[in-house]
This record gives sequence, C-alpha cells and structure tokens, in this order.
Amino acid sequence: MLSRLFAPKVKVSAHCDLPCGVYDPAQARIEAESVKAIQEKYQANDDPHYRARATYIKENRAELAKHHISVLWSDYFKAPHFEKYPQLHQLVNDALKAASAAKGSTDPATGQKLLDLIAEIDKIFWETKKA
Repeated sequence: MLSRLFAPKVKVSAHCDLPCGVYDPAQARIEAESVKAIQEKYQANDDPHYRARATYIKENRAELAKHHISVLWSDYFKAPHFEKYPQLHQLVNDALKAASAAKGSTDPATGQKLLDLIAEIDKIFWETKKA
C-alpha cells in the first residue's frame, strides 16, 4: 500500500543526465586548440626544458579532450541520435583515436585533425539541440 502511495504519478524521461545546457563540444574543442597551439610552440622552440614542459601540458590537454568527447558520447548522445546520424559512433571513435595521436605527437597536423573531427561532432550536436 505504501509503495502505491509513494509511486510516481507521472513518468518522465530526458535525453541527457541533467537538464539541457550542461553538455557542449566546445569543452573538447578548447582543449584540442590548446594541443595544436602547444604543438606549434614546441616546433618553434629548441629548449629541451621548454619542450619537456610543453609535452607534459599537451598530453594532459589531449586527455581532457578525450574525456569531453567521451562524455558527449556516453551521456549526451542517445539512440535516436545514433539512428539519425549513423556515422556518429565512427566519428566519435575517430575523434578519440585522433586525440590519442595528438597526445603522442608534436606535429600540429595531428592537432588539426582532432579539431576537424570535433567540428564534425559539434555540427551534429547542435543539430540535435534544434530538434
């Protein structure tokens, strides 16, 4: 009897864990922009101490980009998004792999590749927000 008394009267659902507005690919993009900028600065500086510090920071920023991409994939994007955008799983996987590649590279081209993939995710993300 108590279970019926306290049972929810209305069933609700949401497409994300929290109210809209808490997810944004901009977080991943900002980290990826840092990665690419650090790679460029690394190339322009021969000081081994500077390069060691740059490498450390770049690797942390790339890991943060991976984290933000993963959060979008696991917490924001849901089955209807994957149905409408069947390339989304592969796109996210490619972005995560690109973040790993940028993490392990000092070549700014790897940072740009990551930024390009995040831009594709960003486009889909904002299309889903309009729906």
